[in-house]
Amino acid sequence: MNRRLLITLLAAIACLPAVAQELPKGFEVDTTTVVIRDKGMVNDYSMVGLNFGPTVSRLFTNPSGYSQGWLYNPWYFSLTYIKNMKMFDFLPYFGYQIGLAYGHEGYRFTENKKSHYTHTIDGYSQASYSVVEVPFMIHGHFDASHFKFMLNAGPYVGYRLGITRGGTLKGDSSIQTSFVDHDRRWDYGIYGGVGFALVFDPVEFHFNAIGHMWSWGSIYAPNSNPAPYTNYYYRFAYPFDINLTFGVYFQLSKRYGKTSAQLCKEAYDIVYGEDNGQNR
Repeated sequence: MNRRLLITLLAAIACLPAVAQELPKGFEVDTTTVVIRDKGMVNDYSMVGLNFGPTVSRLFTNPSGYSQGWLYNPWYFSLTYIKNMKMFDFLPYFGYQIGLAYGHEGYRFTENKKSHYTHTIDGYSQASYSVVEVPFMIHGHFDASHFKFMLNAGPYVGYRLGITRGGTLKGDSSIQTSFVDHDRRWDYGIYGGVGFALVFDPVEFHFNAIGHMWSWGSIYAPNSNPAPYTNYYYRFAYPFDINLTFGVYFQLSKRYGKTSAQLCKEAYDIVYGEDNGQNR
């Protein structure tokens, strides 16, 4: 036997164990370089959707201890864009979402059962603020084939468009639907919550079961209301809202599998080669 042929045959036999190793199920090998790909990986896909639902609101106040009830309002709407991304180009659990929302915040003071005192702000025991908000949140998601669990957290900025005062105690009627000098219009704070989604590609139904906003913007200038500055209290009132929303989302690209852009690139590489034909 030719000596050169024998050496080639022995080298090929020595390489067989490395080539014949069984790959884990669900993975494939590129013929040019050894690249392991998970076929079930979620794409970097995006979606847009509409959300609506009710809101309940109250205040964090200083001094604290005022008797409060939850103020209910059925009208909360938002238009939201969500972009799913891979951390380290591998972990498909993260993304971000940004939106434009219209909702309400406010308060409803009730009578203290012991003192029989009902707290008021500007003479009114209740008020509802209409607010436009722009939230920007980190979006965490854990996907199954037709189910998704979601976590959201991030800041928002808002502006109070209008006010309607009322309740069991009512003050000056001239300010019932108008702001006064010490009212603050700008709002900002933290939004967060959890939810789940039912997924039927390319449509998703989102249920944000516990979405809440904690405002860091007092509804009035500190120490200006309901009494002047004292050495005992730094007066403020921060809204706190809970939203229970239902949303319908439409995927703008593929959730699983190869996207059309990926398929086009693969077809291009097959025809022209990854060197774009420079060496052909």
